[in-house]
Amino acid sequence: MDEGTPDITAMSFEQALGQLEAIVQQLERGDVPLDQSITLYERGEALRAACQQRLDAAQARIERIVTAADGRATGTRPFDAEG
Repeated sequence: MDEGTPDITAMSFEQALGQLEAIVQQLERGDVPLDQSITLYERGEALRAACQQRLDAAQARIERIVTAADGRATGTRPFDAEG
């Protein structure tokens, strides 16, 4: 990794997503030399994977409150559980 390139694990989700968006814009312009395009693509893929991992972890933490018939909270269950 280049000295001027921040470590992905130290970046916030928002920083990683912003950098990924900037890379996509650079690649879409098509004015980047081939070697640099490959490096950018690899960095973009690493950023995408890191963002996806953080989203998956956040989703796993989301819980839905379970209420009794009288409206009292009785516990929680995973957000994506049926019923």
